[in-house]
Amino acid sequence: MSEKKTLTVKLVRSPIGTKADHRATVRGLGLRRMNGTRVLEDTPAVRGMINKVRYMVEVV
Repeated sequence: MSEKKTLTVKLVRSPIGTKADHRATVRGLGLRRMNGTRVLEDTPAVRGMINKVRYMVEVV
């Protein structure tokens, strides 16, 4: 069986003062506080969410 690929995403900019749908996307990625990280499965949906808020997150 093949292992599923993962991405580690880190929140590097506060979502305060951003658009509501961008805040919701950050929460949808499971990020709650600054410098918080989350290991997510590498899927097209997750990639799209990261792309939408790329100015707030960093893929480690």
